[in-house]
Amino acid sequence: MTGFLFELSFWLAAPVWLLMILAPAWGPTARIAASPLTVVPILLVYLALALPVLPELWATVRSPDLDGFRDLTALADGAGAIWAQVIAWDLLLGQWMYREGRRLGVHPLVMGPLLVLTILLSPFALLLFLPLREVLGRREYPTLSGGCLRYDSGPPKGQS
Repeated sequence: MTGFLFELSFWLAAPVWLLMILAPAWGPTARIAASPLTVVPILLVYLALALPVLPELWATVRSPDLDGFRDLTALADGAGAIWAQVIAWDLLLGQWMYREGRRLGVHPLVMGPLLVLTILLSPFALLLFLPLREVLGRREYPTLSGGCLRYDSGPPKGQS
């Protein structure tokens, strides 16, 4: 059962990832990526894996050390629970990156590979995305205000 739940945690996240990577401009993608509820099924898998090892999990988070973490992940349910937690948090991070990328006008051919990297190695992807976000967030966009052209940072209102 643990092996099935381990695999299920990824397959529950996969449709959201596929939408953000392969159909980023499709209307429902933005609505789905804006919802934190996408991770609820994954967190239910987490609970199913974490509850059987709750004493060990609690001992590990209450007084964290490498040996305790190693002992927890040596248990199948412990490793599965940690995996489901990583899948859930990576998905939330990916959804935020997707929304920020859309807001800043990052081309899908740039965001797609960044999101794939987020699935595989999210810390590396975040370290690449944050400077990109900073640079693009500083761009100035021409807008009309009161009949006068002025420059604002960020994309024009209504464009994301």
